[in-house]
Amino acid sequence: MITAIVLIDVEASRIPEVAQEAAEIDGVSEVYSVTGDIDLIAMVRVPEHQQLAGVISDRLSKVEGVVRTQTYLAFQSYSQHDLEAAFALGLGD
Repeated sequence: MITAIVLIDVEASRIPEVAQEAAEIDGVSEVYSVTGDIDLIAMVRVPEHQQLAGVISDRLSKVEGVVRTQTYLAFQSYSQHDLEAAFALGLGD
């Protein structure tokens, strides 16, 4: 599974609508409204790299109100949640 973290700048008047529309895109697992220089952060999870362009460039960046996106690819997850899931599947044996 490929995970991308997408930082999204949005027109201020459209933040809730963009968040909702983004969350409904296939491949977007979560959308967070955040403090700071960025308005939203979307987590994109797809099986193959080739699918990232379809989700991010073709759909997410074209949602009305999106001004700019920055995408970061995750190399490795260190979260407790992911580690517990791996052991539950028997990957730790």
